[in-house]
Amino acid sequence: DVSHYVKPKTPLDKEAFERGTSVYLTDRVIPMLPPKLSNGICSLNPHVERLAMTCEMEINADGEVVNHKIFPSVIKSTERMTYKAINKILESDDEKTKERYADLVPMFKDMAELHKILVKMRKRRGAIDFDAPEAKIIVDELGHPIDIELRERGTSERMVESFMLAANETVAAHYNKLHVPFVYRIHETPTPEKITTFFEALNSLGIEVTGRSNDVKPKMLQNILKKVAGKPEEAMVSTMLLRSMQQAKYSPDPLGHFGLAAKDYTHFTSPIRRYPDLMVHRLIRYYKENGTSEQVQEKYRDKLDEITLHSSQMERQAIDAERDTDAMKKAEFMADRVGETFPAVVSSVTKFGMFIALENTVEGLIHISEMKDDYYVFLEKQMALVGRHSKRTFKIGQPIEVKLINVNVEQKEIDFKLEGVKDIPKSDLLEGVELPEFKPRDNNKRRFKDKDKKRSHGNKKYHGKDKKNFKGGQKPFYKNGNKNRFNHSNKKGRRSR
Repeated sequence: DVSHYVKPKTPLDKEAFERGTSVYLTDRVIPMLPPKLSNGICSLNPHVERLAMTCEMEINADGEVVNHKIFPSVIKSTERMTYKAINKILESDDEKTKERYADLVPMFKDMAELHKILVKMRKRRGAIDFDAPEAKIIVDELGHPIDIELRERGTSERMVESFMLAANETVAAHYNKLHVPFVYRIHETPTPEKITTFFEALNSLGIEVTGRSNDVKPKMLQNILKKVAGKPEEAMVSTMLLRSMQQAKYSPDPLGHFGLAAKDYTHFTSPIRRYPDLMVHRLIRYYKENGTSEQVQEKYRDKLDEITLHSSQMERQAIDAERDTDAMKKAEFMADRVGETFPAVVSSVTKFGMFIALENTVEGLIHISEMKDDYYVFLEKQMALVGRHSKRTFKIGQPIEVKLINVNVEQKEIDFKLEGVKDIPKSDLLEGVELPEFKPRDNNKRRFKDKDKKRSHGNKKYHGKDKKNFKGGQKPFYKNGNKNRFNHSNKKGRRSR
C-alpha cells in the first residue's frame, strides 16, 4: 500500500507524478520512487508485516468472479518465491524443489489450475493474444553487450499475470459500478477506417471475413488469427492486425479494454512503479474513509484528466527510452559481427526495402538498393516485394538468409543484404498490375532522401524493435511468435497491458 507512505501534495508525490513511471533500461532502472521505499518498507519481504491493498476474489469454474472484497490490509508473506522455482515445481516436477517447499506445493498447483480456468475464460470472450519472445540483453561490467537471450515466460509468469488481470478488472468494475471518479486503463475499439483497410488486405489474400468494419468485436479478430494459425500467412495477418490497433492509455472514463475484451479495466497491481496504480490505491483508500457522496467525489473529479493524460505521456516517453536503449545495445552487439551470415525472417516490407528479424530479435534493413538481382515492385495491399522479371516474392514471415554489411551504433541502424536468392519463392502477384516504364536503377544511390534517413518503419521512426505500442507502423514479426501488445509479463520491470 504505497499510498499510505506517499501522501498527496508532498514533494514525494509531486516527484512521483512528474516521473509517472519507473523506466527500465537495458542494465539499470530509473525508479519512480526512492529505493528506500521501493526496496524497503514497500517491498513484500518474507516474514515481516507490510501494509497492503487487497483485492480478494472468489472465482467459479467458468472463470467468473462471483464475490469480491477490496480493502486495506496487513500481509506477512511466508516465502519470497522465484519464477524459476515455481516453474521447476509446476513444469519440471523437480523433486528437490518440491521437497523444499512441500507445504506450499498444493497451493501452487491450485493456482496453476485457476490460471488455466482464467485463460479459457479470456479466450472464450475474445481476448486477443499476440505472444512473442522478448529480448534480454546481457552486458559486461562496462555496459558492453555480450549476448542477447530470449526471455522465457513459463507457467509461473503467466499465472501471476492472470491473477493481476483478474484483480485489475475486478477493481475497475467495482468503482465503475459506484459511478465515482476513478482512473481506468483503456484500449479503444479500432477505427472503422483501419479495420476496413485490414479486411481489404485479408480479402486480397483470399481470407474470408465475416462482420462489419464499423461494428468490430475482439472475438471477430481472434477468430481471424485462429483461421491463419500455423499457416504461411499467419505472420502477415498478425502484423496487419497490429497496425490496425489503437494505443492503450489512461483515462477517467471507463471505456473498456478492446484487446483484453474487458468491459472494465484499470492498473491496480504496481503502485511502486506506476503512478496511475498509486492513484488507484489512493482513491480506494479515500472512498473507504470518506464514502462516495457527491461532495466527497468533487475532490478528485477535476484532477483526473490531467493525471491520466500526463501518466499516458510519461508512459510513452519511458517506452521510447527503453526501445531506443535496446536498439542501441543491439546495434552495439551486432557491430562486432559485420560480414557474418544469419537465418532471418522478413518482418516488414516497404517501398524502400524490407526489415528483417533475427532469431535473437535483432532487426535490420535490407535496402532496395541491395536487392540487385532484379527490379523489385512494392505491392502495398499484398504487403509484398515482387521481382519484375524473376517474379521472386518477399512477404512478412518469410525465412531468408542474410549477411550483415553495416552497423551504425549512434543511429541504431543495422544493414543487411540477401545471401542467395535461388530458393526464394515466386508468384504471379504482378499479373494485371499496371507498372511504370522500366528504368534501370542505379544501385549505388539510396532510394530515399537525406530527410528520410530515420528509416521510417511504417509511420514510426525506425529505432530497433517497436515492442510496446498498440499503435504504429508495420510491426516486427519474430520467428517464434507474433509481437504481443496485450500479454506482457507483469514481472517487475516489464510493461503490462
